[in-house]
Amino acid sequence: MFPSRQAQLAVEGRDNGCSHPLKRLGRSIPNDVAEQGATEKPLTNTGITSIAGYLPRLRVARRVIADANKWANPALAAMAKGHRTSCTPDEDSLTMAVEASRSCLAAGSGAAPAVVQFASTTAPFADRANAVLLSEALTLPAQIRCADFGGFLGAGMTALIDALSSGQPTLTVAADRRSAKPASALEMTLGHGAAAVATGTQGLIAQLVATHATATDFVDHYRAAGAEIDYSLEERWVRDEGQMKILPSAILALLEQAGCTPGDIDHVVLSGIGQAAARNIAKVCGIAPERLVDPLDAGCGNTGTAHGLLMLSHALEQASPGKKILVANFAQGTQCILLETTDAIADWAAANPVAAQLENGCEDGNYTRFLAFNDQLEIDWGIRAERDNRTALSAFNRHRKTITGFIGGKCTACGTRQFPKGPACVNPDCRSFGTLEDEPFRDKIGRVKSFTEDWLAISPNPPLMYGNVAFDDGGVIMMEFTDFEPGELAVGTPVRFVFRIKDKDPKRRFHRYFWKAAPVNSAEAG
Repeated sequence: MFPSRQAQLAVEGRDNGCSHPLKRLGRSIPNDVAEQGATEKPLTNTGITSIAGYLPRLRVARRVIADANKWANPALAAMAKGHRTSCTPDEDSLTMAVEASRSCLAAGSGAAPAVVQFASTTAPFADRANAVLLSEALTLPAQIRCADFGGFLGAGMTALIDALSSGQPTLTVAADRRSAKPASALEMTLGHGAAAVATGTQGLIAQLVATHATATDFVDHYRAAGAEIDYSLEERWVRDEGQMKILPSAILALLEQAGCTPGDIDHVVLSGIGQAAARNIAKVCGIAPERLVDPLDAGCGNTGTAHGLLMLSHALEQASPGKKILVANFAQGTQCILLETTDAIADWAAANPVAAQLENGCEDGNYTRFLAFNDQLEIDWGIRAERDNRTALSAFNRHRKTITGFIGGKCTACGTRQFPKGPACVNPDCRSFGTLEDEPFRDKIGRVKSFTEDWLAISPNPPLMYGNVAFDDGGVIMMEFTDFEPGELAVGTPVRFVFRIKDKDPKRRFHRYFWKAAPVNSAEAG
């Protein structure tokens, strides 16, 4: 719907016979917020075709963090409820983005993406197209446009708004692995995670109604270039002077542009803020508190650029047709969207629901291991660890389809599958040359054929587990295992394959990636 001139003037904060929504509620709106609001009329029939979140399997109970640091900060005891997600040493923002994307694309029925967008404030490379690496790990065609978003925690929502506004089939992925100082409140509240959203005009499960954004340089926290840790400001000041003055005006402006009232909204996602602030903002906007979507604080913590999309994924996984969902993110202003679920959502099923991931985490009670996994505790791995891990980039370039895409080969003469592809068929009864075609291995289910738990090999998470994995349709590969605890592996155990960090070159700050065998999750086991 086109907004009336009076409604547009209200959004801009000018009277002309129509006062701004916040003024009608007895609150003032800052001039800079009103002047910088940007509300857009959406394209016809554009929206979300699929969505998915990813949370690392590892969970750290906040009581473990509080108990380890109570000698320095006894106040942490008040925050010692629930869990936060934590990456293992072979996970980062990019590997989490790959997993979220795989689940998103597996559940979608829309057109294949023509654009891939990756948003993160903790991307592994500052000057290398992380989105291109993501695209190759997903084995998407080279004829695709890729873009990286970053610089602030609103990057994920900003990228999603751009995707929805364009109408092109787009995969938007956000992921963060943020760090915090030990014994800080931020260490308790952060979490690692990712979310992926497929958008376009076909197979919509939620249609876009309107978008609205404001740009306000309100500094609630910051991280300087080259720094590893955020610097956060006083919580009450951030809430009262920032969130309570900036978010309500943006939410009400979005509703007025869309011709909706607060009572029309069924589910409200408020991200980038605490639970108390969310309830207060809902009250100011006239939104019933029971319509607030679970902030996921207790189960995983705040996942940075991904969090608004992760909460939206959780909401859509439970939504029925005809429900209006408002998403508002607080980050250097606001990034807001209004969606309405379609009839198609009744038949849509998430590949790996957020609720199932929250339930199936693996708790780790070792705080020093948590610090080591996050590069905040340097472990002496002995002389054997003193080796040069330089990557031969020329060799990687020749084999990157094999390495990044996990592409093997299938012989067209005899049907034998093998990894790596190679020039000749490995079947001794065939041995044909030039007969192998590409065969993707990443989505197969394999079974452990042999394994070793090596306590002498260098590993940031000992023991190093590796062995042979056989595939039901043919092919055997020796590779590393991940996400297994010592004693869990057994011959015949089914495994899936995940994109992980293979090795790190600390001298040149280069990460090498490959695929590893991991436990089959409940959805795949079924």
